[in-house]
Amino acid sequence: MDEVIAVSKKQLLDRRQVVATLLAERGALLVVTGLGAPTYDVAAAGDDSRNFYLWGAMGGAAMVGLGLAIAQPDGPVAVVTGDGEQLMGMGALATIGARRPANLSIVVLDNERYGETGGQLTHTAKGVDLAGVARACGFHEVLTVHTDDQVQGLRDRLQGRQGCLFAVIKVDPTDLPRVLPPRDGALLARRFREAVFGEPL
Repeated sequence: MDEVIAVSKKQLLDRRQVVATLLAERGALLVVTGLGAPTYDVAAAGDDSRNFYLWGAMGGAAMVGLGLAIAQPDGPVAVVTGDGEQLMGMGALATIGARRPANLSIVVLDNERYGETGGQLTHTAKGVDLAGVARACGFHEVLTVHTDDQVQGLRDRLQGRQGCLFAVIKVDPTDLPRVLPPRDGALLARRFREAVFGEPL
């Protein structure tokens, strides 16, 4: 069983810097973003045609990532989402854990808040352990990240195909300025398909 770590405000990471680090020198990594702040953070790290931003469908990011990982088994796929979005899609973890695609990583930026609706506490602020759920669902590797060094190690891990990964990163809940990528769904789908498959939708 993992040691329980009491996290002080000083140990909470800057989510925007975390995402910038994770996506630096990303190589062939395909990225699916969850609703809200993760989308803004990924866009702030640099808009890219290989980013598939979900503007709605809260709770669906992990399953979109699963479908993409199955369709593109030779390349790495990362889902970058938040704790509130992942809590809504809890059942997805069981499906992913049963399938275990070796090229899929789920990264949860856990600020223990619903940032889009006013900063209300999520269940992770009240003891719900998403990493524990993922572990019970059968993910190959499960991490809880508290330090910059661990973020660096996770970045390297996202590039590989070493087994299905689930990582929770404890981030500061400070509300940051929004960096908005394109919101046109047809445009996003078309450019993503062209980037991945080399053909228009």
